[in-house]
Amino acid sequence: MAITQCATTSFKSEMVQAIHNLAAAGDTIKIALYTSSATLDATTTAYTATNEVSGVGYVAGGNTLSGQVVNTSGTTAYVDFSDTTWAGSTITARGAMIYNSSKANRSIIILDFGSDQSSSASSFTITFPSADATNAIIRIS
Repeated sequence: MAITQCATTSFKSEMVQAIHNLAAAGDTIKIALYTSSATLDATTTAYTATNEVSGVGYVAGGNTLSGQVVNTSGTTAYVDFSDTTWAGSTITARGAMIYNSSKANRSIIILDFGSDQSSSASSFTITFPSADATNAIIRIS
C-alpha cells in the first residue's frame, strides 16, 4: 500500500475536456483523509471510502473546501483553497485526496503527508501552501 503525491492522470485529461470548474462559484471540491493502508496514486480516478480515515470528528467523504482562488503568474495557472480543519477530532491520516463531488467524485490531487499525522480530541488541520505559481497546491505550467 502506498500514497503517491500527484495530480491524477484522469484530472489532467478532464481539465483539457473542461470537466472541472475550480473557481470560487464553480464545482464543490472536497478533501478526504486516508490511512497508511490506502493505495492512492496517479491512476486513482475517483473518491473511494476504502481505507478512508474514521474516528471522532471525521465524516466519510471529508470536508468541503472553500475560499477557492484561481489565478495566474507568468505562464503558470494555480488554484488555492482556505485551510480546512476537523475540530475536536481523534484521527490518524497518512494522506488525502482532493476530489470534485460535483462531477461524480472525480479525483484531482493525491497528497502524501510523509508520515502518519494524528489528532487526539483536538483539531486536525490541512494547511495549504502559499498561493503562488511556485507553491500552490494545484499548479499548471
